[in-house]
Amino acid sequence: MKPRPISNPPNPWASTEVQYLDEIPPSRLEVMEDHSREVLARNNSPDVCFTWSVNPYRGCMHACAYCYARPTHEYLSLGAGTDFETRIVVKPHAAALLRETFERPRWQGETVTFSGVTDCYQPLESSLRLTRACLEVCAEYRNPVAIITKAPLIERDLDVLQTLAREARLWVSISLPFHNPELARAMEPYVATPKRRLLTIERLAAAGISVAVSVAPIIPGLNDEDIAKVLASAREAGATRAHYTLLRLPGPVKDVFEERMRAKLPLRAERVLHRIRETRGGELSDSRFQHRMRGEGLYAETLSQLFHAAARKVGMRMSSVTETAPTTFRRPTKPSAQLSLF
Repeated sequence: MKPRPISNPPNPWASTEVQYLDEIPPSRLEVMEDHSREVLARNNSPDVCFTWSVNPYRGCMHACAYCYARPTHEYLSLGAGTDFETRIVVKPHAAALLRETFERPRWQGETVTFSGVTDCYQPLESSLRLTRACLEVCAEYRNPVAIITKAPLIERDLDVLQTLAREARLWVSISLPFHNPELARAMEPYVATPKRRLLTIERLAAAGISVAVSVAPIIPGLNDEDIAKVLASAREAGATRAHYTLLRLPGPVKDVFEERMRAKLPLRAERVLHRIRETRGGELSDSRFQHRMRGEGLYAETLSQLFHAAARKVGMRMSSVTETAPTTFRRPTKPSAQLSLF
């Protein structure tokens, strides 16, 4: 990752603020350890289709300008801009904590989603292998799993994924909001190209893994023109299900997104910001439940109709994580400490 100048929106939770009077220093990768005693996060939002998630990493090196998780870094007294992209917090004992949770009598084998916040297969995973270790625990306990990622690194874990698909339940979604590689690079600078992610879908499908494509987020006036192309290409690669969310820009994400648009796509910035406001009641963000994931107004409704029509045309089913089927969860049988008499 090429060092960039440090740039963070003001943090309302920080007691101090740094201002550089001379040259702004470059942002450099810093890895910090999180020694939390719990690894499962419970979600109670009516807009999100899962209850439990594991986030082995906080912050994300993918540096997507639109990432809704950026404000979570402010709770750590860090910034939502380059701090979020370069100061990564890792949970080294995630797998052990997950095993402890599965051993508790009250755990009933609900689906565990990876990650729900930042990408569980971001670059650090290639060496730290925290996500793989957690998936191995899930496979051992036959606990249902859902994975959302935009990283081809998931291909490394095909063996564990096949075990989960065979012996438990597995739901995999590859995030692919862009078909145009230039637009993708501007908004997702350290993510694999759309073409490479399509290859990941193809390889997962060839290995017998059911794959969904997540066209998320749809950015009004920018990648809405790519919707039909993404769905058609993903279907050809082997995806059978699809879902989308409309861009949302909570808190400091608005500042990061607008700064990136004006720096990388200056000729389109005003049009895109105008279109976003059309779907958010004149604002750049709307935090209300039932509205924040889909937006409102004529343009938001048009995007919804376009997405569903394009999905039907290529034979895609709508997709979400569900808990309707009985759980496959089983605690492994432990060997008895007492010797047999015979």
